[in-house]
Amino acid sequence: MFTGIVEEIGTVSELNPSDATGGTSLTITLPPTSPLLSDCHLGDSIAINGVCLTVTSFTTTPVPSFTVGIAPETLRLTNLGSLAASSRVNLERAVRADTRMGGHFVQGHVDCTATILSRTPDGNAITLRFQPARKEVLRYVVYKGFIALDGASLTVTRVDDEEGWWEVMLIAYTQERIVTAAKKVGETVNVEVDMTAKYVEKSLEGYLSGLKEGEGGGWLGKIVERVVKGEKA
Repeated sequence: MFTGIVEEIGTVSELNPSDATGGTSLTITLPPTSPLLSDCHLGDSIAINGVCLTVTSFTTTPVPSFTVGIAPETLRLTNLGSLAASSRVNLERAVRADTRMGGHFVQGHVDCTATILSRTPDGNAITLRFQPARKEVLRYVVYKGFIALDGASLTVTRVDDEEGWWEVMLIAYTQERIVTAAKKVGETVNVEVDMTAKYVEKSLEGYLSGLKEGEGGGWLGKIVERVVKGEKA
């Protein structure tokens, strides 16, 4: 679990499509003074551009760096496969129980990628418009709702379901601390919608299924039925 508050920007030193295990591995180098690995252990989770990955090796000397493995499914759903040496990435360690929740609950499970359609300056802020690779994720994107883009917790400022896009605004402070701000039109970001919306959707589906089967929708259905009859809930 993560908060969507980016802790550090790292640099890709190697994306190896065929490592010693026969899979794909990614090695990230950190700034010399970075504290990101100060409490690191093998097997820890670190979000890289919003993707929860497992640390398979790390070192703090001569410069801090760590390596993670990337599964084929992750390569299919995210933009990690397009990274190259010197690419910059957002990084966040898994949340601790005593962490202040500054963003929102982020799982590090990417739903799809989205393409940047436009960049529009607004004073010292920038408005970015995104079009998702899977239009169906738009049902989870709402005005003023949360969304994680490349692992950064951001607020949706506009959404158009018919045209299939949403917008977020990056203030000056955020622009300096996430890699997304430097991306150009046509580049992609990893998208994770607010998981709360998925739970609500599934609960409603179960409730509506109950209504169709004549079950009255459980306790909520009984309350509605009593209200319709004019009884007190």
